[in-house]
Amino acid sequence: MSEPYLSRWRLRRDGAAIETPHAQLWPVLTADGEPAMLKVSSETEEQNGHRLLRWWDGAGGDSLRQRSIEGDDDACTTILCQVLRQLHRPRSAPPAELVCLRTWFADLLQPRAALPPLLEQCRSLAERVLREEHEIRPLHGDLHHDNVLDFGARGWLAIDPKRLLGDRAFDYTTMFSNPDLCGPGIHVATRPERFAARLEQVSALAGLERARLLRWIAASAALSAVWFRDDGDPADIDEAVARMALEALAEA
Repeated sequence: MSEPYLSRWRLRRDGAAIETPHAQLWPVLTADGEPAMLKVSSETEEQNGHRLLRWWDGAGGDSLRQRSIEGDDDACTTILCQVLRQLHRPRSAPPAELVCLRTWFADLLQPRAALPPLLEQCRSLAERVLREEHEIRPLHGDLHHDNVLDFGARGWLAIDPKRLLGDRAFDYTTMFSNPDLCGPGIHVATRPERFAARLEQVSALAGLERARLLRWIAASAALSAVWFRDDGDPADIDEAVARMALEALAEA
């Protein structure tokens, strides 16, 4: 399956294939001998993600996961916000077939099963922020500590966009549940003092009003929680983040 892509981009295999539920990945070397990763996905949004990466023209190595775990989370948050600032800057007409946020939030807005009170409150908030969307632009949709990598001289760049279109505030929400969702046994995002520090930092760096950001965080975390629940998996991380966002919003 990888052979046409290896030939097209003059890549050489550099290790065993890695399989995930929706993709296959191959460690490779470029024609210049640089290490890279070839990913072939079966998910529609990932199959089309290259269109948005091409539109971003390269603004988009090592991930930030370990740095955050080891206590350098403030620096990681700064890097994530800097990458988003580059992705959100004005460009030419965006690529076609981007997914609007109301469509992206469908599983929360029209859940398959009754929601617990926490997620129901977040669902109501999602309805509000989607009605009040502004600063509309192409969005990454899943920018977190494992989706921003160090490309050496090229700096920190984003990978795996979800090709969304909507309020730019949404793009700052996924980092609030990470790096905890990046792997088992990670406890950074769910610590109240980290949530509070990130909230102040992101609000300042992104130029987002605090209550607006909190509403989007609650809605985004609830959407992720619903996806986990629909798959029969625990959603404790996202639910903890949603709860902290609602508590902070009540105090605002």
